[in-house]
Amino acid sequence: MQPLDEILVVDLTRALAGPFCTVMLSDLGARVIKIETPDGGDDTRGWGPPFIGTESAYFLSVNRNKESLTLNLKDERGKDVIHRLLARADVLVENFRPGIMHRFGLDYATLHERYPRLIYAAISGFGQDGPYRELTAYDLILQGMGGLMGITGEEGGAPVKVGVAVADICAGMYAAFGVLAALRVRERTGTGQLVDAALMDGQVSWLTYAAGIFFATGENPGRLGSAHPSIVPYQAFQTADGYMNVAVGSEAIWARFCDVVDPALAHDPRYRTNPERVAHRRELIDHLEPLFARKTTEEWGHLLGRAGIPHGPILSMAEVFSHPQVLHRQMVTELDHATAGRIRQTGIPVKFSDTPGRIRTAPPTLGQHTDAILRELEYSAAEIAAFRRERVV
Repeated sequence: MQPLDEILVVDLTRALAGPFCTVMLSDLGARVIKIETPDGGDDTRGWGPPFIGTESAYFLSVNRNKESLTLNLKDERGKDVIHRLLARADVLVENFRPGIMHRFGLDYATLHERYPRLIYAAISGFGQDGPYRELTAYDLILQGMGGLMGITGEEGGAPVKVGVAVADICAGMYAAFGVLAALRVRERTGTGQLVDAALMDGQVSWLTYAAGIFFATGENPGRLGSAHPSIVPYQAFQTADGYMNVAVGSEAIWARFCDVVDPALAHDPRYRTNPERVAHRRELIDHLEPLFARKTTEEWGHLLGRAGIPHGPILSMAEVFSHPQVLHRQMVTELDHATAGRIRQTGIPVKFSDTPGRIRTAPPTLGQHTDAILRELEYSAAEIAAFRRERVV
């Protein structure tokens, strides 16, 4: 048994935010049928290099455990297929710009009237209402507009985006969270509802303590590189052969840190407490940087670890995916793909003691399951052949 066994999700998403939502659901056992256009499918199938065979590494990363049904929604027969699916479905997920689904007759109000038990998750840049609702949005745009880039980057430097598309991923996670809550409500009421997840809302919510600092002071937090606005030292340091992070999160840790790095620091009145260290951040960091540069990351790791000081190396991808803890937690997995052969994927991050998620199938090739799904929906062989001949699928 898996947590979402017997839940059917109709997936009208592409790129990252929507597919990340639906792969979270599929990893936990939901049956996800991904609807793609017959003329190329999800845009990310062409996002590369790199490609593994003919398959985009980007697409492969977030579309496992799904079935691919190609469908032309501009054709009334394609819409008939969708409605046969929706009559059986529990959830629809889409990430079109608000208004697009209305043109197809597949907007929430229309579908809720026809399928009152259906949960309708809509992911967009700015949400389903408000003055910006119809603007096209990408992750980069929302990392900037949501405040994240304003506090990311080196002090005095240019704004920097996070290395992966966190605005997309955040919205996808919130949408999945909303779907699960809506399923719970439906158990009690028998009725589905709209789950509206926006990239901008997600980014604003993730500001957390940065927003708290602004609300408390009225001042815009500045960019501090890897440093923390309220804890010092809590940042990356360059060592003799690389970089490492050090987190001195309490006065007890500070005392041990001083014993290891420079005992004289413990007696300096500028650094007695964390608020004083924050006030004298620049002087303290200028003192610490040449000390860290004298030893390798491994040497510092040994010294800091023995003293119980939170620390860690800054790892490359190759180092992450060979790390013993990552491997122990099964965060790297391998599976066979129909055309790409043996591929590697990140594992399932949420562990269940009794009903674990499972990677059942590789990401689908375009339209891989079209005929099987149409037969399941009781279309005849002749009808399916006509659909293919007339580019309905």
